Amino acid sequence: MIEVTLSETDGIEWAIKVFKRKVQKSGILRDLRQKRHYLKPSVAKQLKAAAARRRARTRARKGTER
Repeated sequence: MIEVTLSETDGIEWAIKVFKRKVQKSGILRDLRQKRHYLKPSVAKQLKAAAARRRARTRARKGTER
């Protein structure tokens, strides 16, 4: 569970900003979006392979430019 401890001088805007940052870092929202719909294992495998191909292409392209 994510907690933000406030002191007397801290504002609510600051607390919200810190909370959002902690939630994003922990990956909670990303997991919720992924688990919103069921993916068959074969489809998940295809998506994972496509992402790996994109990363490899990007790395190859950046490697040749430098």
